Amino acid sequence: MSIRNIKWLSLALLVLLASCARRPMAEKPVKVEKRKTSELIHVMDSLSTIRPNSFYTKIKCHFSDTNRRISFKTSIRSIKDSIINPMITYAGIPIVNSLIRRDSLFISNRKDKCAIRTNMSYIKEAFGVDFDYRNIEELLLGLPVAYDTTQKYFQINDPHNYIISSHRKRVIKKENKNKHDKENNNPRRDRNNDNNDEEDNNVMIRYFIHPSLKSISRMVIDSPEDTTHISVDYLSRDTVDTYLLPKEVVIDIVTARNHIVLTMDYDKTEINTPQEIYFVIPEDYDNCGAKK
Repeated sequence: MSIRNIKWLSLALLVLLASCARRPMAEKPVKVEKRKTSELIHVMDSLSTIRPNSFYTKIKCHFSDTNRRISFKTSIRSIKDSIINPMITYAGIPIVNSLIRRDSLFISNRKDKCAIRTNMSYIKEAFGVDFDYRNIEELLLGLPVAYDTTQKYFQINDPHNYIISSHRKRVIKKENKNKHDKENNNPRRDRNNDNNDEEDNNVMIRYFIHPSLKSISRMVIDSPEDTTHISVDYLSRDTVDTYLLPKEVVIDIVTARNHIVLTMDYDKTEINTPQEIYFVIPEDYDNCGAKK
């Protein structure tokens, strides 16, 4: 396996999420009971705080983009607000060990005896997706990504879904039109007269709350400025102690230069059990991608 493929295996793991299982057949939409916005905001506030002290799981993954398709397995160990340690295996052999901290990222490629030492901006440079440490932790645990209890949110009325959004529906429609105009080389509408904090915050996030009000079933993240669209579908979950953790998830990322689909199927998930993190980069490892 080439350094290029190893790099993509490592990068794929950093985006983190989804399932090798096929999407289920579409079912007829069921209407949900009407809820007050304040009630749904309270649910979101509660879900955003549910974080175990430690986490372990094994995952079967499939990664594809516009150029390649790769299947692999990984184990992930994490300690709350501190470390995420993904290890990728291929054909049962450990080939990539990674360490993710709040301000740093390390990848050790055992097969090609090279390493990457960098910071979290590496993910955005590679994918056009600005995920930080906390976002990755939230994705792994199936929590609402980038949810801020101090921010104002809005309910988007939908007879079949509970949707809490960072922006009003009209703002989302406006940004989508701006994106369409830009893609078709039409002049973008002037926003200088729109003194609206919602529009100043260009990243738009919609959270789809499961009808049970116990978890997030879907998230849609749009960054019109970066022409990036991300959808995360939590197809199923497992109850581990009192936590509803992801079982099957699908993440789909569309950027200006790529279309990425990463699927993951969790197995043998554990929480709040002691996790020992082993990560060493041998002194003789070169920088991955460096010319020899």
